[in-house]
Amino acid sequence: PLVIGFILIVGFLNLFMGSASAKWAILAPVFIPMLMRIGYSPEFTQLAYRIGDSSTNIISPLMSYFAMIIVFMQKYDKKASLGTLISVMLPYSITFLIGWSIFLAAWMLSGLPIGPEVQILLKGM
Repeated sequence: PLVIGFILIVGFLNLFMGSASAKWAILAPVFIPMLMRIGYSPEFTQLAYRIGDSSTNIISPLMSYFAMIIVFMQKYDKKASLGTLISVMLPYSITFLIGWSIFLAAWMLSGLPIGPEVQILLKGM
């Protein structure tokens, strides 16, 4: 539940802060030590961060390509605007957020490593 909550917090913050690296610079010093204290590796924390960040990028008005996507939408629908893009992409964003969170939970339960020599849990925990 804590990891899912972290993913949802990151997804919500993504709507107000466009830069992924700035968001990570703010969140990492808080969440990495917090999740390390309960046994999760820093790499796993970044994995959960990327799930929350990437799944809400398309509905964030602060995304760097947001205006360009609206221009491409207007090629096919002259009335398309910010609300049109968000309303069209919101179901995809929610689906990705739920789907990737379920996939992460299944991966956690399987006990498989998340990368070369990188486990979900810290050694000795």
